[in-house]
Amino acid sequence: MAPKDVKEDRNYTKDHEWAKLENGEVRVGIKAFAVDQLGDVTLVSLDLQPGTKVKAAEPFGTIESVKTISDLYAPLSGTIVAVNDALEDKPELVNEDCYGSGWMVVLKCDDEAAFAELMSSSAYLAHVEGLDH
Repeated sequence: MAPKDVKEDRNYTKDHEWAKLENGEVRVGIKAFAVDQLGDVTLVSLDLQPGTKVKAAEPFGTIESVKTISDLYAPLSGTIVAVNDALEDKPELVNEDCYGSGWMVVLKCDDEAAFAELMSSSAYLAHVEGLDH
């Protein structure tokens, strides 16, 4: 796992979601490692609307690829303020740009301090390297 595959401007979960704090809100997506494991993404199902409450570590949607279907887990508890509707018609955005246009949701955290409890980029790298052994 090359360090360039992990963005230092966000935090991570053990389930390979990333969370980026932006003006008091958190943009959420999945990490390149997860995209590599999934293969070509064929469907992203985010049956959420702004105002929906999510809980940390609980599923908020699914992602389907040529290999498998996987749950997407909320990195933090909070209220959804935006959903990336572009993924409905173009799920391949996750493969093309998982850190940019392939984001999933934006949420307003119930407890912004919980963001600091997610893994830093270096801790996430150590976690992923541990998975390889």
